[in-house]
Amino acid sequence: MDRRTFLAAAASVPALTALEARPVPQYRIVTRHKPTPGAGMPGPYPGRVVTVHSPKCIDEATEKVEVPAVQEMIARGMTTLTGDKDPRDSWARFFNAQDFVGIKINCSGAPGAMSMPEVVAEIARNLMAVGVKPANIVIHERGGGQILLAHYERFVPEGIRVESANTWLGFDPDVYVEATFFGEDDTRSYLMRMVTDRFTKIINVPNMKDHSASGVTGCLKNIAYGEFNNVARSHHEAQTETLTFIGTLAHVEPLRSRTVLNIMDGLRGVWHAGPFSTDKRYRFYPKQMKFGTDPVAIDRFLIDVIDEKRKQEGAISVWERDMKYFSVNSADWQANPNVNRFIREPGHIEYASGLGLGVYDKNRIHHTEITI
Repeated sequence: MDRRTFLAAAASVPALTALEARPVPQYRIVTRHKPTPGAGMPGPYPGRVVTVHSPKCIDEATEKVEVPAVQEMIARGMTTLTGDKDPRDSWARFFNAQDFVGIKINCSGAPGAMSMPEVVAEIARNLMAVGVKPANIVIHERGGGQILLAHYERFVPEGIRVESANTWLGFDPDVYVEATFFGEDDTRSYLMRMVTDRFTKIINVPNMKDHSASGVTGCLKNIAYGEFNNVARSHHEAQTETLTFIGTLAHVEPLRSRTVLNIMDGLRGVWHAGPFSTDKRYRFYPKQMKFGTDPVAIDRFLIDVIDEKRKQEGAISVWERDMKYFSVNSADWQANPNVNRFIREPGHIEYASGLGLGVYDKNRIHHTEITI
């Protein structure tokens, strides 16, 4: 077996400005897969983000999605990203009839917050329009319980599968990241076998959410924590290792090379107590979608979306690290948006940029905004 094993120690990882309080853990990354030249993150459009706004895409009172608006948002987002006139040409730049495509959704807040089924269904239809067979499209999530709450099977074309690691293939014992964070017994996180053994391409479809540990949960966290197991071990009491763990996981092959497109579903989101959505008062409606091949650039703008909403609501910033806002009682955090459950690490996005996953500096990001 062609296995590559290496250590990613503190001396070989990027330094971050003002975010060096904790030493970088020693990460041992084991994989038999080599990078595919020119493929995956940050892709053919590094430092490019397209945001499409639509005031009519979702009704805030009923949360009913306006499907024609979503269809137009996706068409405009893709053609603006690639420069093509016909959306089919845009999709054909990424996918063809020989591909086996995984659509990585986020259901950790379902049914209150998730990658909307109407959005996922339209993505699937576009894949089929460029020749991808329904049997070779798999909507997937790490855990089996949450994905069932979204009922994607009611929305997508017949033949498309909805799976989790619990229902199909499990995790690959030969592709993992090993690290000791807080003296835990189980020190390995394994990549889903769907990613290593089946998919040729992955579309990453996160939604816009606050996160108690990582600050926000967007493209990077969805593709990292959502495709590996045993990731909750990175949190302990006030501390979290999300700063470096998220980017490290996203960088592992073949996940990095096979994640070719990011479509962030911002029809609705969560501005506090994420990644779940048990309290509707923390739900909001950005009514937008973001498109790109660069997950770092998209997530950089996600920080602003979440932080601006928190500011409007009189809540502390996702960058706030003062321990006076910390409570060991999770009920305090759920009840009060001026309480932190962990020391948040939104710096994980800048860290991932240092690993080569994308562009973090807003001055170097080309951002196009469209309203339809």
